[in-house]
Amino acid sequence: MPDKLHIATYNIHKGFSHFKRHMTVHQLRENLRTLDADIIFLQEVVGQHTGHAARFENWPCGPQHEFLADSVWSDFAYGKNAVYDEGHHGNAILSRYPIMSWDNMDVSAHRFESRGLLHCEMGIPGWPENLHCICVHLGLFKRGQSKQLQALEQHIEEVVPQQAPLIIAGDFNDWREMASRILVKQLHLSEAFEMMGGRAARSFPSVLPLFRLDRIYVRGFHVEHAQVHRGRPWSKISDHAILSARMIRR
Repeated sequence: MPDKLHIATYNIHKGFSHFKRHMTVHQLRENLRTLDADIIFLQEVVGQHTGHAARFENWPCGPQHEFLADSVWSDFAYGKNAVYDEGHHGNAILSRYPIMSWDNMDVSAHRFESRGLLHCEMGIPGWPENLHCICVHLGLFKRGQSKQLQALEQHIEEVVPQQAPLIIAGDFNDWREMASRILVKQLHLSEAFEMMGGRAARSFPSVLPLFRLDRIYVRGFHVEHAQVHRGRPWSKISDHAILSARMIRR
């Protein structure tokens, strides 16, 4: 009975390094596998881009989430958020456990910033309730973030049973640390790094993390360990640092 989970969240910057100087998706796949995480929450995942496919000789043939999951994470889901002439990108979840159902909810605050909440329901062998995982990438501005957090709160209250284990992870762009006011105080979740050290982790920019943008919120788990993966090779792969947490189901 797998009571322990190892999860990670990462804004992969569409598979490019800082300022899009280098394509990093192949290095990204290699290093994600070294984490040996059970579930990975990804943001800024490219589902299709005809321009990059024509420009880069070794651009993956299929969507980035399928390329990253190949032969390691048996199940995956992708939520298309931003659509443009050359393709689209969004959030993705990779899982070693079966994804029983999934849904992508549009929470865009305006037409210039497409955002979504990717919600997966997973069946973990031996667990009486399915695990609910929500991958988020919120907007850059306070007003939009506030509306998106309210939509997230309403969605959880309507769809996720109170006794079900829940993980919400991703790039909250939460410069003002507003998310915990709703997710912790209203929905009774815990943020992994707040539990371990009192505050959310510094995760941006990855070269020298200063801002606390990325989060891991959980309900129904005890967090054993939480880590910001700093320095090389991670700092060369994306402009965000990757966060991971090891947890035990309560």
